[in-house]
Amino acid sequence: MKNAALIFLGFTSIFFLGFFSRNVFTNLPNNNIGNKQTDSIIKTKTKSKMKLGAFSISLSVKDLNASKLFYENLGFTVFAGSMENNYLIMKNENSLIGIFHGMFENNILTFNPGWDENANNIEKFDDVREIQRQLKSNNVKLTTEADENTTGPASIMVTDPDGNVILIDQHR
Repeated sequence: MKNAALIFLGFTSIFFLGFFSRNVFTNLPNNNIGNKQTDSIIKTKTKSKMKLGAFSISLSVKDLNASKLFYENLGFTVFAGSMENNYLIMKNENSLIGIFHGMFENNILTFNPGWDENANNIEKFDDVREIQRQLKSNNVKLTTEADENTTGPASIMVTDPDGNVILIDQHR
């Protein structure tokens, strides 16, 4: 019985010593214990946030009517677009899905600077050309670029490390 108590006390002491020393060393400034991934997360958090506007996913669909019915069964309603123009924007509360037939090959993550999720104009927003400058300063490679000598509607595209296309599409 005495041996079991000593073993338990020993393991408990080792656990608390390890826990305490981990917390002390990782909270010291300039401890050089961190890794590059943690360092890059910290650097990213200190950069200014971009105002990208409304978010939606743009889906390339095979059958527009079948996709419309499917998303209606998930509670979405048609918000914009038309069957005749081969696309619909569908909405469920703050969630937006664009379904497009024959317009592009893969699905696209879409942001609309200057708009909220109801396609209402936002007073303060980052112009797509400013977003483009920020992305370039962060060494993000752009797939397409906006003409920086223009104002108003424009778009840019980037591809994330997994091949997902991101469209930043400003309509005003």
